[in-house]
Amino acid sequence: MLSRVAERLFWSARYLERVENIARLVSVYDELLYDLPRDVRVSWYNLIEINGSPQEYSENYSDHGEKSVMRFLLSDKENPSSLLSSLFMVRENIRTTRDVVPEEMWELINEVCLHAKKHIQSGINRADRHAYLNTVIEGCQKINGLLGSVMSRNEAWSFVSMGRYVERADMNTRILDSAVKLKLQSPPEEHVLLDQVIWAKVLKSQSAYLNYLRTMRIGIDGVNTALFLLTDEDFPRSQAFCLKQIKNAAAYLPRHNRVVSEVTKLQDNTYDIEQEGDISQALSDYLNDIQLALIALQNDIRETWFHFSEGEAS
Repeated sequence: MLSRVAERLFWSARYLERVENIARLVSVYDELLYDLPRDVRVSWYNLIEINGSPQEYSENYSDHGEKSVMRFLLSDKENPSSLLSSLFMVRENIRTTRDVVPEEMWELINEVCLHAKKHIQSGINRADRHAYLNTVIEGCQKINGLLGSVMSRNEAWSFVSMGRYVERADMNTRILDSAVKLKLQSPPEEHVLLDQVIWAKVLKSQSAYLNYLRTMRIGIDGVNTALFLLTDEDFPRSQAFCLKQIKNAAAYLPRHNRVVSEVTKLQDNTYDIEQEGDISQALSDYLNDIQLALIALQNDIRETWFHFSEGEAS
């Protein structure tokens, strides 16, 4: 497989996962703000911090209000990680790799792009936001379902799988970190109110709510939510599951030793969470270190397969 084809497959999967993650995050955060008591101070700007974009945001927006945040996250063409920008990057990458993906994928991604662009104002406006985001999420899931059901488990699938799970692992840490920071930044008298709402929303943002209840068989709290999303090996959005899938996909490819070794280091880098006091700045620092390690892993993937001197990935 040509290295440029491998790279486009990797990034098409990353961007598709990013689109779904943005839609999920905005939808659940929308619910969170209206479920919290009015005296609990939570800002829309937290979404910008979750996505790691404060600098890019400040270059074009002067306020931290809902409309500005929604425009930046959903429609801003200058934001390469916005929902529309990411969708169009999926479309462009698939356009140039149509010979190695299911033929129906081109039609499906065009449908999602056209709907998302045509109705983008519905996402920015509060009244129709939930329906708009749900349609986008369903479109992404339809494409992923197509890939999972008809794509051969070959080199192309390995790059798609790595892209998807690198992006998913990154967002998993960002969502968890945002919840930890919300709690750390809030006054102690608000902690009980936050705990009653925020951890359930964290689980729902990952479609993990029912899986958590079935697996953990305990009430929802910060300790068990963090444990589940970091260590459960069977839930497809947990950190442990994502790292395992990245490792399996990389191991299928030639010259995989460097990447597999780095994933193994990530798997071995754990943080003990046993009591409420462990939901602390140390956990936030740990999650930030994991994000940096995932960036380094992405660079290893690029240098191993996408910038191969002979112009081939395998």
